[in-house]
Amino acid sequence: MLKMDSHIHSEYSPDSHSKIDDILDVARSRNVDIIAISDHNTVDGTSEVMRKTRNTDILAIPSIEISSSNGHILGFGCEENIPRGLSPEDTIDRIHDLGGLAIVPHPYCFYRHGLLCKSDYNDLKIDALETRNARFIVGYCNNKAKNLAIRENIPTLGASDAHYWKFVGDCYSMIDCEKDIDSVFKAILKNKVEAHGKGTSNILLSKYLFEKNLLKKFD
Repeated sequence: MLKMDSHIHSEYSPDSHSKIDDILDVARSRNVDIIAISDHNTVDGTSEVMRKTRNTDILAIPSIEISSSNGHILGFGCEENIPRGLSPEDTIDRIHDLGGLAIVPHPYCFYRHGLLCKSDYNDLKIDALETRNARFIVGYCNNKAKNLAIRENIPTLGASDAHYWKFVGDCYSMIDCEKDIDSVFKAILKNKVEAHGKGTSNILLSKYLFEKNLLKKFD
């Protein structure tokens, strides 16, 4: 079994300042085998991490977090940008056309553009759900996603959704696969994956947001 964090943000996202090197250092320290830089509406972070992990102990999966018209969707495996603002159906079709998997992050979190707050799961050809996203307060949204996954037999993923490098690996997936991209994809589609981890400390998250949004005004 390998440990994977499939949803991490870098400085290429507008709401993160995390350097790729810092993300990789924390991933190694937490024994994360597989990572994906899933930045908002850009694969620039993916391009950098793929380059920096070549011939190393960490496998990087191309990824992007796309803002569809109804909410966010991860294009797991996509190395090209997909336009924002498309319908969820068109966004998912674009992901599949590029050979990627369509994964729904924080599906029911309305204040973070959870896709299933506005879209019906039955209308979408999604491949997996995040059921343990580390950025939660009481866990209601994660539990609702988990219940849907159990009911519909949808593969479940855990992910840190880290916008700050220190939070990488807070939530993660244990996946039964080899350390290569094709094997990762096959394991997810065959539901050989489990969501694990803990919520990011709200105290540390508040401290980070305070420093990022307020203290920088005095730099």
